[in-house]
Amino acid sequence: MDIPILYEDNHLLCIEKPVNVPVQEDKTKDKDLLSILKEDIKYRYQKPGNVYLALVHRLDRPVGGTMVFAKTSKAASRLSIMMRRKSIDKNYLAVVRGTMPENHEVLEDYLVKNPRKNKVHTASSNNENAKKAVLEYEVIGKKKGLSLLWIKLHTGRPHQIRVQLSSRNRPLYGDQKYGQEVNQPGQQIALWSQSLAFDHPTKKEQMKTSSLPPNTFPWNLWKEFAW
Repeated sequence: MDIPILYEDNHLLCIEKPVNVPVQEDKTKDKDLLSILKEDIKYRYQKPGNVYLALVHRLDRPVGGTMVFAKTSKAASRLSIMMRRKSIDKNYLAVVRGTMPENHEVLEDYLVKNPRKNKVHTASSNNENAKKAVLEYEVIGKKKGLSLLWIKLHTGRPHQIRVQLSSRNRPLYGDQKYGQEVNQPGQQIALWSQSLAFDHPTKKEQMKTSSLPPNTFPWNLWKEFAW
């Protein structure tokens, strides 16, 4: 599998995740991204034995875009601390059905996950299992009953973007889990991890990796953004 490498050094591996590839092994037993990358490192560097590569954040299986992995335990520990402190800047692109009530808005909800169904729903802040979810969006395009959003995540909850938008009757294009009433089977979800920005775990420099969605519908409605 051809996985674009966006940046690599002794401590980090930043890649563009393909859509519909699980980040870790799941019940389908399909080939997962972590295993693919470990095999690739082993082959490229002719490494004997096991390859160390740590997962520090996740993307849902149908979602593509930029991700960072740690190649050393030191990097993994420091990146995990950054994640907990919310000091990693995570930005997404998304296409939703309909138009948003505001061109720029911060959405706050409390979310609860049902592990058995692998589904998340909004809940009252009084729910002891609920976790606060915050995202900020800006509308950057509107065409054919769809809206293109730039999204900044302030928290990192499971399925957060999908749930927060669908709960406002603005499901993502192609989302079969949270928008099955308006999306058709086979449509690819229009959610993309556009950029990550963070401090390099061992160097005193700011890192930023970015990638653009594929030149397919509905992304190609906005050709002015050069994808």
